[in-house]
Amino acid sequence: MYHLKNFDRFCLKHALTEHSFTRAHADEWIKRQNNEASTTHYARINAIKQFLIYLSKKGFDVFVTRDIAFKQTSFKPHIYTEDEILRYFEAVDTFDSSMNKKNRIQYPLLFRLLYCCGTRINETLGIRKQDVDLDAGIIKLFETKNSCERYIVLGDDLSALIRQFASRCFYLLNEEDYIFTSANGGRLSGKSIYEHHRLFLKKAGIPYIGGSLGPRIQDWRHTFSVNSFKQMADAGTDLYVALPILSTYLGHKTIYATERYLRLTMSIFPDIEKKFKKKMEAVFGEAHHEND
Repeated sequence: MYHLKNFDRFCLKHALTEHSFTRAHADEWIKRQNNEASTTHYARINAIKQFLIYLSKKGFDVFVTRDIAFKQTSFKPHIYTEDEILRYFEAVDTFDSSMNKKNRIQYPLLFRLLYCCGTRINETLGIRKQDVDLDAGIIKLFETKNSCERYIVLGDDLSALIRQFASRCFYLLNEEDYIFTSANGGRLSGKSIYEHHRLFLKKAGIPYIGGSLGPRIQDWRHTFSVNSFKQMADAGTDLYVALPILSTYLGHKTIYATERYLRLTMSIFPDIEKKFKKKMEAVFGEAHHEND
């Protein structure tokens, strides 16, 4: 659906009102856009190619685009071990700051949302007071990537933690205010979170390699995805059921971004690889990837 909307915007931009898609249109469509990741480019072009083939078979005058090759990457996220998780959150929970006293109560909640719910850092920092349903233990994420608004459901422990957090600071906030704030009351910045993440890694004795090797803040999302799929697999949930559930909860545009996480999962848990390898190949064939 996302790629069809993208293609529709392209057609409107180029005033394609006739049932025709020429080679010139195709050449323009397959150009890689500014700041477009190679994985996103691959998914966008190859998805619409199938739509163009369909139109061609229906007798419409369309030029079918060529395939866009996927460029494999050696990138592999850091999946936090159980011991690293314990040490990291010990560092988070014992942290105190003279610069912003609120950090002592907001960081334990913020970083647990990243780990326990798989949220992206920007959408976590975008949570406002009005987005939190304390009674139901549900948070609605509005400031999301690709406008994929969604709900996250909190477990009992996390629900208790956010209620405790709310009792100490929600009375100071208006409904539209962000719940995670800086010392001056504004929205907490991603730069500040990154700096404290580095500090927590150091206190936890987790080596920081740097660059894409991290461990990065985003790797909490990968860790959540890996562990969630393993839990569903251990519970006997079928791959065809587990994959859409996880994809929706993560707010992915397509199922291919989630499939990327699953392939990582299979390399970490050999028992899952043995159990699901044939089904993975049946669903996806060769590995496909899409930017998160």
